[in-house]
Amino acid sequence: MEFSNPQEGLEKFRSRLGVAAGFVLFCFFLLFARFIWLQIFQYNYYKTRAEENRISLVPIVPNRGLIVDRNGVVMARNYSAYTLEITPSKAGDLEATIDELAKIVDIQPKDRKRFKRLLEESKNFESLPIRNRLSDTEVARFIAHRYRFPGVDIKARLFRQYPFGDMASHLLGYIGRIDAKDVDKISDEDAEDNYRGTEHFGKRGIEQHYEFQLHGTTGFEQMEVDSGGRAVRTLARTAPVAGNNLTLTVDAKLQEVVEKAFGDRRGALVAIEPSTGGILALVSMPNFDPNLFVDGIDSQSWQELNDSPDKPMINRAVYGTYPPGSTFKPYMALAALEAGKRRPEQTIFDPGFFNFGGHQFRDDKKGGHGTVNMYASIVQSCDTYYYMLANDLGIDGISGFMGKFGFGQRTGVDIPGEAEGVLPSQEWKKRRFKRPEQQKWYAGETISIGIGQGYNAYTPIQLAQAMATLANNGVMFRPHLVKYITDTKTGKQTQVEPEPVKTIPLKPENIETIKNAMIGVNKEGTGARAFAGAEYVSAGKTGTAQVFSLKGSNYKEGGTKKELRDHALFIAFAPADKPTIALAVLVENGGFGAAAAAPIARQVFDYYLLGKLPKGPAGETEAGDGD
Repeated sequence: MEFSNPQEGLEKFRSRLGVAAGFVLFCFFLLFARFIWLQIFQYNYYKTRAEENRISLVPIVPNRGLIVDRNGVVMARNYSAYTLEITPSKAGDLEATIDELAKIVDIQPKDRKRFKRLLEESKNFESLPIRNRLSDTEVARFIAHRYRFPGVDIKARLFRQYPFGDMASHLLGYIGRIDAKDVDKISDEDAEDNYRGTEHFGKRGIEQHYEFQLHGTTGFEQMEVDSGGRAVRTLARTAPVAGNNLTLTVDAKLQEVVEKAFGDRRGALVAIEPSTGGILALVSMPNFDPNLFVDGIDSQSWQELNDSPDKPMINRAVYGTYPPGSTFKPYMALAALEAGKRRPEQTIFDPGFFNFGGHQFRDDKKGGHGTVNMYASIVQSCDTYYYMLANDLGIDGISGFMGKFGFGQRTGVDIPGEAEGVLPSQEWKKRRFKRPEQQKWYAGETISIGIGQGYNAYTPIQLAQAMATLANNGVMFRPHLVKYITDTKTGKQTQVEPEPVKTIPLKPENIETIKNAMIGVNKEGTGARAFAGAEYVSAGKTGTAQVFSLKGSNYKEGGTKKELRDHALFIAFAPADKPTIALAVLVENGGFGAAAAAPIARQVFDYYLLGKLPKGPAGETEAGDGD
């Protein structure tokens, strides 16, 4: 029988105990090392993480900058109104709370939908609006029941307002709810942090183009929150900085005069200060009320705007393109003088038509104008003179000269959505059409180009810029709407300097010839009836742009459906010796330019130069012969 050695067992036990003790000590060493690493080397990191869990930043949306006209008249402002707001972390059952609130304050399905979206995008300790713009009665009714609704309160918020309603809506634009496109623009500007808490973004017009100037700098509140995310107290506050204010070149009263002059007619007018490019009025009719969009337009109002045959949402002044009609003729005449193709005293005989390539191009006056020189061709608006001239200049000669005046090119005006228009040329036609037989330019196509028809298509702002450039003796300025920007924090005003685009090299005697003929238009020509008795000397040119082909028939305004009637146009500047205003007027389907468009220009000049306020919309005059 073999007995174990007690001493040997004790040694084994002691060795095992030593290994176990060593392992325990090693584990304690690792824990101690980790403790030192976390407490000393990682202290700042975890302190920051803890603070982030304890402190949340709540954005404070800044006041949007004001928009005022050149005389300080406020055209876009902010006003304070009461909102009914819920703090989700304090309100308990949100659905039940909202249902009970709806018994006291009118809460529509659209309000619930908006609140749900805001809730998904926000922290639960933020106060979110369930109803905007409460009436005094609704405020009083809620206050009487406030004790029943923990986490629900009345707050004052600022809302955008356009005090003149639909006036100047196309140049101002509007603000609306931020959408995916707006998010992309914010991202492109690396401004995500500055738009935290912001619900609105500029849409169209000045509001869109100058969004990042008008928005301001978002402020923040540091809120201490508990483990459940509920706000405990405010630790610090960084005040927001209001957006910059914009002072426009626009005269609000002139804008009003123009819009009233149009009455219920569709069309556009752009008036420019020739020496600076500052836009005095930019009108597109009909217009719309931008206040409808601030809180999200209701479906019925949107449908009415969208389905209207008058298309009130289209900015005709910068987006609509139209044949210029006879307003093209002064530039054609100037091109001929500069190219040496005509002399002012040189005459042609107008029998009432021009035959070319087996096709007869008719003059607007039956029997023709007889013997006509350059002055008479503009004053009487003789088509035959310009049929012949177009043939002599050729399409490339015409397009090369007209391009200098900005036809068929964006002006660079500081509102979005500007159309390019069409200045036809051989090169343009090759780009425009795909089939070889379509790409060829035919000589007969040049003839109608000479009277502003054919492929010609320009925006009213292009016509106004060209008129201002001619009035300014060939010096072209970029049209702009903002005069200066005011920093609301420092009060510093930054002038938007007039930007000369180019100086067209023109012979002074040639400019004088064209200007004298345009003065004659308003004294004894197609614009004489509209400007009879004027206390100033102005220069102008009427135009009538064909909407559809007559196919050899004579145009009879009264016997033509309204939507197929010709467009009426008029370009002008005044005073003739030292122009301070140049404009282009378009009346869609207005018929003759002399009858429909020129009277609008007369009202504009009477107010701007003499301070005379019209008594009502511009009435139509008899057109007489010509446009």
